[in-house]
Amino acid sequence: MRTVVINTGTEILLGDVLNTHLTFIAQEIFPLGLRVDEQRTVPDGDAIRAALQDVLSSAELIFVTGGLGPTTDDITRDLVAELLSLPLEEDAEVREAIRARLACRKIPMPDRIWRQAQVPRGGKVLPNHHGTAPGIYFSRNVNPAVASAHLFLLPGPPRELRPMFDGSVRPILQKIMPAASGREMRRYRMANVGESIVEHAIGEQLMAIPDLEVGYCARPGEVDLRLIGSAEALAAADELVQGKLGDKIFTTDDETLAEVLVRELSRRKEILALAESCTGGFLANEITNVPGASAVLWGGGVTYADDAKRVLARVDPHVIEEHGAVSEETARAMADGARTLSDATYAIATTGIAGPDGGSKEKPVGTVFVAIAAAGHATQAQKLFLPTDRVTFKQMVAQNAFDLLRRRLRAV
Repeated sequence: MRTVVINTGTEILLGDVLNTHLTFIAQEIFPLGLRVDEQRTVPDGDAIRAALQDVLSSAELIFVTGGLGPTTDDITRDLVAELLSLPLEEDAEVREAIRARLACRKIPMPDRIWRQAQVPRGGKVLPNHHGTAPGIYFSRNVNPAVASAHLFLLPGPPRELRPMFDGSVRPILQKIMPAASGREMRRYRMANVGESIVEHAIGEQLMAIPDLEVGYCARPGEVDLRLIGSAEALAAADELVQGKLGDKIFTTDDETLAEVLVRELSRRKEILALAESCTGGFLANEITNVPGASAVLWGGGVTYADDAKRVLARVDPHVIEEHGAVSEETARAMADGARTLSDATYAIATTGIAGPDGGSKEKPVGTVFVAIAAAGHATQAQKLFLPTDRVTFKQMVAQNAFDLLRRRLRAV
């Protein structure tokens, strides 16, 4: 089934908003036997009309995101009604849902807000429980006089689109989809290894397996290996991947390394404390993004200044004076101090030079030390060199620190 995604919004093309819709939709439809064949991002206005005209009859399934709100640039609903020759009619249930939502929040109700209750005749309303603009579904050739695909109009904000997809879109897709192709997908997520290294280790052998599609995706501190094929091909590939790269794989599910750690620490009923210098609280942010983090995270300190290391992580000032704030000795002392102070099972400490200034010949920008203290074990430290921009630096340090803890958990 030829599937097209059209993402609307000038803010996307200006770079003001990150377009996450393609990733989400593509991942959600794959288990149903669907793949995105084409994606377009267009600005608000007549560009939406041109994009829709181009694919309305040639595609079999279209997702359009954005342009369903109350403002003058929200014209997706109107353009679709025009192209399909369907009159707009006010939906009383949608109007009441909008009124109730705004009244509950004591938000004013300008006249333009009611545009969102206009639904092209024949369209099926997809309730929006997280906003005011409903989604709309049109069956294929909803107007027999106009050739058209199955068409879903979805709101732009991800916090509205994603629950709407789960609650309304997927059930419709399950009804209209032909039998699944029998092809499956598996992902292997690996920390702190380059995609070229992964490909060198297993690429040629994977490509030799019949009926197997291989893909790689790199991101800071991580590479994903994607395999698509028959059950037989995937079984052969899995044996190869696990045999060559098993110790580097932190998950085969759609989860982050932080999620893996929270789950494993929760299972063990163990506690983690943090002492962060160069990462500035990034590790804590990643951990607390995971539901259930309160069961495993004691807390931590952003020990950025030397005095903060002394006060919040109980680092002896003489250690910093003798070895420097960015050193293995200081990292170990930070981890030990955080674990002792919290009585946690584990403590992670990070200290490094993010740059662009502050480096030296002995410790250039990108130098970082990560340490893990564990109850009943010697404190473990690792020196890394990660020369990059400050944001990516923090992401890569976090991935290395989390993977160091993951490997420690596997070893005990």
